Amino acid sequence: MAGHSHWAGIKHKKGKADKQRSKIFSKLSKEITVAAKLGDKDPAMNPRLRSAVQAARSANMPKDNIERAIDKSSAATGANFENLRYEGFGPEKIAVIVETLTDNKNRTASNIRTIFQKSGGSLGTQGSASHNFQQLGIIKIDKKEISDEKILDLAIESGADECFSYEDYHEVQCQMSEIYNVKKNLEKIIANFISTEIEWVPLNSVEVNKENKDNVVDFLETLEEDDDVQNVYSNVNLGGI
Repeated sequence: MAGHSHWAGIKHKKGKADKQRSKIFSKLSKEITVAAKLGDKDPAMNPRLRSAVQAARSANMPKDNIERAIDKSSAATGANFENLRYEGFGPEKIAVIVETLTDNKNRTASNIRTIFQKSGGSLGTQGSASHNFQQLGIIKIDKKEISDEKILDLAIESGADECFSYEDYHEVQCQMSEIYNVKKNLEKIIANFISTEIEWVPLNSVEVNKENKDNVVDFLETLEEDDDVQNVYSNVNLGGI
C-alpha cells in the first residue's frame, strides 16, 4: 500500500510544477466532458462530474476551462469516449493497471502495448494483473484543509476504513460502494478536495533494486504521458525515491 500512496504523492507533486500543464488540463477536460455527457451537468447532482471538477480545481485549471469542458458535453456531434482498462507487467515484473478514456481503442491499445514492450514488460489480458489489487474508494485532501488529528477523527465518524497522512495530503480510504456517502459526510467540514476516485490499491507491494528504480519510474511516467491514459496503478514500492 505504501507503493500506491507514494507514487500517488509523487504524481501530485509533479503535477503542480509539470511543464506539460496543458496535457494535464486536456485529460481533466476530457473527464469533465464525459462525466457531464453521461449524467447531469450540475456537479451537485452528478458525483462523477463533481469529482472531476474538484480534481481540475486542485490542478489550478481556470474556471473558464472547466465551464467550456462542461458545455462541450452538450454538442450534438463529437467523439464518443470509452473507458478501457489494460493490465500487464512492467520492468522488474511489477503488476500494472492502466485506465484509459479513448475515442480510438485501436490507437490506444497499440500505444500501451508499445510502451510495455519497450520497457521489457508485457501487456496481458484483463485479470492478469488485477488480482494483485483491490478496488477502494480513495479521497485525497490537501494538508492545509485540516490537521492530522482532526482528519483521523472525521474519517472514522464519516464511515471510512482507513486514513493516512502524508507530507502534502491526507488519504481517506473506504469501500468503493461507500465513497460518496463518506464524501458527503466529509463535505460537512471540508470544502476543497484534491480528488475522489475508485482506485486500484495493491494487496502487497514489491521492492526493486536502486539501479532499476529509474527504469520503473520512466516506464510509469511514459504511460502517464499518453494522451489517452487517465490513471496508472502499480504494486511497486518507490518509498526510497
